[in-house]
Amino acid sequence: MPDSLSHNRLLETLIPLARRAGDVVMQIYATDFAVRGKDDASPVTEADERAEAVILAGLAALTPEIPVVAEEAVAAGKRPAVGERFWLVDPLDGTKEFIRRNGEFTVNIALIEAGRPVLGVVLAPALGRLYGGAAGVGAFVEDVDGRRSIRCRIPPAEGLTVVASRSHGDAAALEAFLAGRRVAHQVSAGSSLKLCLIAAGEADLYPRLGRTMEWDIAAGHAVLAAAGGRVTDVDGRPMGYAKPDFANPHFVAWGFED
Repeated sequence: MPDSLSHNRLLETLIPLARRAGDVVMQIYATDFAVRGKDDASPVTEADERAEAVILAGLAALTPEIPVVAEEAVAAGKRPAVGERFWLVDPLDGTKEFIRRNGEFTVNIALIEAGRPVLGVVLAPALGRLYGGAAGVGAFVEDVDGRRSIRCRIPPAEGLTVVASRSHGDAAALEAFLAGRRVAHQVSAGSSLKLCLIAAGEADLYPRLGRTMEWDIAAGHAVLAAAGGRVTDVDGRPMGYAKPDFANPHFVAWGFED
């Protein structure tokens, strides 16, 4: 399909592709799957690899002119040259949650333009929930109740709901970052769902004071931005993409202006 497709039409085309990848993930989730370690010591399963193959084939058919940066391909040494526009794919974000079988893992597809995520789909297949969003379109969630628009909220007077990683994090660094802020609740979640909770107005702040990669957050960042939120580094600078190693600095996802 041509580049001139609107973000809205492109987003709608991505949804069935993400769901096909999610079906593959769930097929393997139901089996006694094996877990291997990658060079960086992070785990990988057949679900990561097979879901990525589905997404890569789908994107090649949809937009053959747009390069794709995908987590498992990069791990295998396949790092395409990227320009102003490229896809970022994490076929199974939250592999540790997948292994623990707690349902908090996602399929993530994002489109990057001029260093920012302008479109994203985050599917949590075990939870039956899909988040989508695009610049100029807005954000939404699809679940058993259908599709509804979502938007970041104004933090309530009683204080912030802060979301933290279920499998990663530095408790002391988080406590130091939150010092002086009124915090009413702290909740944990896996994968890019943390960004989507803010987009849906269920949380307000997500400080990530540890290592992540661009494909981990790009789709959730796109949904959050479309819902009125933002992602910055800890000094308040907007998060950029297409960094040489695709590694993120420590960052904060916000549902409000600080």
